[in-house]
Amino acid sequence: MSPLILSAAGAALVLDAAGPGLPRVRHFGADLGSATGADLTPAFASLTAAPPLLPAHGDSWYGRPGLSGGRDGEHWPVRWTLDRFDADATPGRGGTVTVAASDARAGLELVSELAMDAGGLVTMRHTLTNTAAAPYRLEGLVCALPVPARAGELLDFTGRWALEKVPQRREFGYGVWSRENRRGRTGHDGTGLLVAGTAGFGFRGGEVWGVHAGWSGNHVHYAERLAEGPALVAAGELLEPGEIVLAEGESYRTPLVYFTWSGGGLDEASARLHDHLRAAGPLGVRPVTLNNWEATYFDHGLDRLLELADKAAAAGIERFVLDDGWFRHRRDDRAGLGDWYVDEGVWPNGLNPLAEHVRKLGLQFGLWFEPEMVNPDSDLLRAHPDWVLGQADRMPPAYRNQQVLDLARPEAYDYLLERLDSLVSEYELDYIKWDHNRDIAEPVHDGVPGVHAQTLAAYRLLDELRARHPKLEIESCSSGGARIDYGVLARTDRVWTSDSNDALDRQAIQRWTGLLVPPERMGSHVGAPQDHITGRSLPLAFRAATALFGHMGVEWDLTSASQAELEELAEWIALHKRLRPTLHAGRVVRADHPDPSALLHGVVLPERGVFAFVQLTSRVAIGPAPLRLPGLDPAATYEVRVAGPKPRAAGLPEWTSGPVRLSGAVLGELGLPAPALRAESALVLEVERV
Repeated sequence: MSPLILSAAGAALVLDAAGPGLPRVRHFGADLGSATGADLTPAFASLTAAPPLLPAHGDSWYGRPGLSGGRDGEHWPVRWTLDRFDADATPGRGGTVTVAASDARAGLELVSELAMDAGGLVTMRHTLTNTAAAPYRLEGLVCALPVPARAGELLDFTGRWALEKVPQRREFGYGVWSRENRRGRTGHDGTGLLVAGTAGFGFRGGEVWGVHAGWSGNHVHYAERLAEGPALVAAGELLEPGEIVLAEGESYRTPLVYFTWSGGGLDEASARLHDHLRAAGPLGVRPVTLNNWEATYFDHGLDRLLELADKAAAAGIERFVLDDGWFRHRRDDRAGLGDWYVDEGVWPNGLNPLAEHVRKLGLQFGLWFEPEMVNPDSDLLRAHPDWVLGQADRMPPAYRNQQVLDLARPEAYDYLLERLDSLVSEYELDYIKWDHNRDIAEPVHDGVPGVHAQTLAAYRLLDELRARHPKLEIESCSSGGARIDYGVLARTDRVWTSDSNDALDRQAIQRWTGLLVPPERMGSHVGAPQDHITGRSLPLAFRAATALFGHMGVEWDLTSASQAELEELAEWIALHKRLRPTLHAGRVVRADHPDPSALLHGVVLPERGVFAFVQLTSRVAIGPAPLRLPGLDPAATYEVRVAGPKPRAAGLPEWTSGPVRLSGAVLGELGLPAPALRAESALVLEVERV
């Protein structure tokens, strides 16, 4: 059998099924042009043995195995026999591959599904079935693809609450670099995307290979290089001992794992991910959203909320979201979670007076929930203490005065579905903010580790609610950005990027979160003049220019704003509305700007683009580096003009006073003279093909 080539959008993957076992992955990277599978055989002879689709010791892979597990009292190393290899591929348009294999002696069957979409993104998943009478204890099953020897650096991400997606780089040496998450959710420190690349790769240059596990529970991402030569990147669910025990005939299916390649830096790799997500579920116009949390916290006085809604509508905001504090016993964060009934003492007429007022203003109405959590001080937990995800005789450690509901318990699941469905129906909610505010400690379900079952139950709950209310928009929030992955994004419309609305921190958080998440799905709000987490005070223009490049919203007590501030905010919101057809559909581009004190990024379509030059801190250099605008057609001519209010600056170049016309080649290579912006300010530019 000749090797199979999947190719699309400049990327290619080559599978060689000539051997007796699983197909070997001979290449994942650049398109190989007009070469056929038969043409590649001479090249293979010079390559170090490539790992099979599921790396194993029996296939001369002496690194971490792709499958680990066993049966009590016996151990049979798995040697797969290839039973079926089905492919449907069109050169230049990707395709699908299904591989079936078995090992009768080990009592296992494997089905591997692999696809390359039209944008060149590769997805993979495995399904393992136990065919023997004895139970099989699965310890791990990951998806992996090889990377070549020239991939000499690794990039991944860490972080904490209110400071997510902090990048860290290192040499890709010999051995394993593993990022393991046991928090029961994706985690503030979840890497999201593990990247291997050639030395010095950046946003616009270098060759990179990235992997992402589309799973919202415990997970692992790792890169490994052997002394014999082969190297790979891999990801999958991280299983605890005893979590998955397969009886005869039972199966386990891995989460989808996403692999992206680029020959031109991180932007191209990111674009493949964005295109895949957009193709799976295109969204309509993204309403500018006001969330009342940082404006009123638990103060739900109706008059105050009505005034806030009036100010929001006057500023051009299109959606009002009532956050935490509307349900029974919820006057602070120590009680009430789980009691999903409107608090009659605070809302004697229900939420109708607010909802009706908001809708008369022309705004949509949304509500905050935290369905997976419960306070010990709640009617729900007093009635059903056995619904906690944990050991029957010992409560897990509390955090934020919360415990976790065992969603895999049918009674708890049914209660939540009934309450959510009832409230969405009663108030005709347009939107819900679905929060998840703690890591899961000591998760035990029916005597075994419970994160796997909990994650699947949360997915079922989201899926069923969406099935009952197809027009409902759902935001995934998890104390900010602690649940951002393609598993939850398959079921929600946007993510809350961070609990920090500090625009200076948000510039970096959004920059790196944006590798996975396109702008229209990334919640980005204009916070108060003084941030409630960092205490930093920032000008409105900088806060608004930062929020402009996402799903824009406001998290600020507008009743305390001056008339001048409200007018300026309205100007920025109007600008966002005018630009969002580009911002929410174009390709994200990020310049490898030479000055570390500044950022230059944008979103481009074939006919137009929007860019921001952001001065984060004071420059060391006296003169700023030129603004070289990436992603434009070098053969086209563009008109460039300043969009929105001009920023604070020691001096603005002459071209900022009126439109200037230059070719994409000049804008990309020579650029424009940069303004001498003050720290914590930004210049927004529009470009349009003429």
